[in-house]
Amino acid sequence: MQASPLCPAVGAADLPAAISLVSLVTLHFGLAMDDMTDRMSAAHTIRRNVMKLETVSLPGVYLVVPERLHDGRGYFYEHYNRLALEEKGILFDFVQDNVSFSQRVATVRGLHFQSPPSAQTKLVSVLRGAIQDVIVDIRESSPTYGQHLSVDLSAENGAQLLVPRGMAHGFCTTLPETLVLYKTDVYYDPSRDLGVRWNDPALGIKWPFDQAQVTLSERDKALPFLKELPRYFPA
Repeated sequence: MQASPLCPAVGAADLPAAISLVSLVTLHFGLAMDDMTDRMSAAHTIRRNVMKLETVSLPGVYLVVPERLHDGRGYFYEHYNRLALEEKGILFDFVQDNVSFSQRVATVRGLHFQSPPSAQTKLVSVLRGAIQDVIVDIRESSPTYGQHLSVDLSAENGAQLLVPRGMAHGFCTTLPETLVLYKTDVYYDPSRDLGVRWNDPALGIKWPFDQAQVTLSERDKALPFLKELPRYFPA
């Protein structure tokens, strides 16, 4: 056998020792892999209950409440844990994070949605401040079509709202300098970015402020009423 700097020649006399060395390396590698597997399994067990899931009045909508660990310094929590949600049947591949900052109290954004094939599932949370978060079921085949849900999300309570496709979503800030984060499973598509009028009387939404008090974009002021929408989600 010809020797090389990376693979020196091994004579017949050295062969048993070389075999022993290879066996030892293989053994250590196997033990290391077993240890890694055990650690991953332990981490999987420890982290599986870091998020509580609560059902609400609209089908497919969930309130997600991360577990907070408090001590003398404050608290720590996992804002998002894909594995923990998957174990509870929440299987979404979120691809984009969006952040909105609202300077004033009574800022209304919405009610927005994207139409198919760019319809989005959203996971909405508040990093600073507080909002009244509102969703409206616009799935024509749904038994709760036209009904809405209103929940309070804040940095203090840490709750998040999982909003499935076929829902119009919006919120009103109830504290100044509010920072909202929402994850989406489909990228933003401006050609399919649509909405429903925030104060449509047919929806019966009880906002915390009246129309004269809110700050609203010109676009949101002109969104159509629910009865004027085409059938974007017929099935």
